[in-house]
Amino acid sequence: MGNETLLRQDLTPIELIAAIHQVKRELGLPVSTAEPWHVWLANPALVRAVDVITIHLLPYWEGLPVADAERFVMEKLDAVRAAYPGKTIVIGEIGWPSNGVEIGAAKASRVNQALFLRRFFVDAQRRGLDYFVMEAFDQPWKTSFEGRAAGYWGMLDLDRRAKWPMSGPVQETPEWPMWAGGSVLAAGVLALALLSRRPDIRFQGKLLLVLMVQGFCAALACVLLAMSGKYLSGIASIVWAGLAAGQALLLVLLLADSFDLAETLWGRVWRRRITPVARTSGRRMPKVSIHVPICNEPPQMVRRTLDGLAALDYPDFEVLVVDNNTIDPSVWQPVAEHCARLGARFRFFHLGDHPGFKAGALNFALRQTSTDAEIVGVLDADYIVSPDWLAAMVPCFDDPMVGFAQSPQDYRDASASAFKRLMFWEYAGFFQLGMVNRNERNAIIQHGTMSLIRRVALDDAGGWGEWTITEDAELGLRLLRAGWRSVYAPKSFGRGVMPDDFAAFRRQRFRWAYGAMQISHRHWRALFSPFCHDLTLGQRWHFVTGWLPWVGDALGLAFLLVGLVWSVGLIVAPMRVEFPIVLFMLPSIGLFGFKLAQILALYRARVECGLVDRLGAALAGLALSHTIGKAVWKGLVVRSAPFLRTPKMDDAPALVTGLWMAREEAALLALNWAAIAGVAIAHRLATMEAGLWCLVLLTQSLPYLASVAVSVMASVPAGALRPLAPPAGHVAAPSGSGD
Repeated sequence: MGNETLLRQDLTPIELIAAIHQVKRELGLPVSTAEPWHVWLANPALVRAVDVITIHLLPYWEGLPVADAERFVMEKLDAVRAAYPGKTIVIGEIGWPSNGVEIGAAKASRVNQALFLRRFFVDAQRRGLDYFVMEAFDQPWKTSFEGRAAGYWGMLDLDRRAKWPMSGPVQETPEWPMWAGGSVLAAGVLALALLSRRPDIRFQGKLLLVLMVQGFCAALACVLLAMSGKYLSGIASIVWAGLAAGQALLLVLLLADSFDLAETLWGRVWRRRITPVARTSGRRMPKVSIHVPICNEPPQMVRRTLDGLAALDYPDFEVLVVDNNTIDPSVWQPVAEHCARLGARFRFFHLGDHPGFKAGALNFALRQTSTDAEIVGVLDADYIVSPDWLAAMVPCFDDPMVGFAQSPQDYRDASASAFKRLMFWEYAGFFQLGMVNRNERNAIIQHGTMSLIRRVALDDAGGWGEWTITEDAELGLRLLRAGWRSVYAPKSFGRGVMPDDFAAFRRQRFRWAYGAMQISHRHWRALFSPFCHDLTLGQRWHFVTGWLPWVGDALGLAFLLVGLVWSVGLIVAPMRVEFPIVLFMLPSIGLFGFKLAQILALYRARVECGLVDRLGAALAGLALSHTIGKAVWKGLVVRSAPFLRTPKMDDAPALVTGLWMAREEAALLALNWAAIAGVAIAHRLATMEAGLWCLVLLTQSLPYLASVAVSVMASVPAGALRPLAPPAGHVAAPSGSGD
């Protein structure tokens, strides 16, 4: 009567002994109770009350390695026998689980279960022991209140199949050859499909890609194999399926990054690279209508932009300045007066309260465009263009199938502060790396400023989309779907100014990520459906994989919140809540390390900056992870959001304001580090799983640490951390659409 009653402290020893005596009196039968070895040694009065000592010997719960388990069992059995000579002893529970969490040096596995029980059976027969194995069959119903190991103590599984033979070799996963063969076959097919798109990649790149593809397929096979060997309830199945899907998406992201790395570093042939050169004499130069949308922009900044346009070395162009939603006349009237001074080529329109945000202003400008204009150019209010911009880029339209041409965004204020230097080099990666690769497959992203668009293509597309906050990228995708070609020239023809503080930097990236989700909603058939053929495979690849890192940030935010909740359980109920399996912890750590190595390698190969600036670019990008994650989740749920304008040339904030701007990230950083400390204390880092979990939490906290650091850096007054000026003429630009 009673099972581990004193161990759980359900009764006191006196109460349990009284109950035993009562049963003896009323039934007249021999009575025992079951307790672990140490409870019997500590309670001789209980021994006197029972007729038989029923002892539990479970070295797994003691945290012992399986090699020492048999010795431990016999030592404790002999200790109880020596303490109570002449008393009958029955081993009530003895065994080892085939699955479960690590407890100290004890590892639950099929092989360890076989090793322990085989050795015990031999010793038990030799010593003539009476025992009950814990247990005959797996009992997964126990996992809900005793943990994962509780469902796997059986010598037979739930279908009454023996987990291992009584003699001969034992394999942890007997079906591993099938899974391994399947992963190798899948990896081969996938690697061949990728390499067939770029057969010119050198051997080093092919080797890297093959290894990464095989690692991807093997990791996914291991996750699925681990799921196949588990007893899962309905809720557990949903949780595991969600975790597996998240891991699969992370591995796909890793695969896409690997292909990007291989073709960038080791590709031999670049078929669509162009070097624009200004040509005006002896050729037809069609008229260009340049549209400059403005909203509450500093007048002195806009005047500098217009002066740059007035200096263009091009025979036939007009400039339409459209101000919308600016209420204060002292802001827009100086611009109107400056347009009048510049002459008939410059026309100014003040729209007041006008719908459609920037796209609405651009659509208004399109309706006011001269009928003989064949090319439409778009320029942000802060950009000062080079005189040869049009003369060099308009010849791209000699090909009648070219619908739009793009040159990089660049910035003239990188030397203003250390914060702006970080942004400068973070922006640089997209145009020096991403856009170059995209151009090879006619898949560039149109990003508003410095864009030139064929007038008939723009009209046929129906103008700018006023439903999205990234109207430029959405228009570019529509033009590609309509069959127009794009051209990207990596030479810089204009420079603007960057956001002045972390809040503006973050708001800008939120708009790009949210807009990408809007575009994915509207164009999902073209991007994902096998029955829609508007886009080529290469175009789909670049648009989908180009936004995958942002989806990865959204997953990172979800994993962070889940990890915090999970950590609370690990701290509050360490015996009831288990760590996730290692297969779910390793990919997030590995992906973070690979992404950092990839950024450093790509920047070293293609972006002309030193190691400090490469690390600074990585830091700036990392600081935006939380903002991007929120934008993606919001974009997946909410279909419309207000246009988030990026302010320019505002004063840098005070230090306290800088910290306040990163308050969400700072709070999550503090919670993450508190969780690390709590788990480390509660579990004493006694197992590999505990150490890995703390490492996962630390890895997840790094983007939040970066956010706080960059926000504080942005708050430092200009000049306090003045950086070296970037190389003259160097291109830097954002990894998204618009500004």
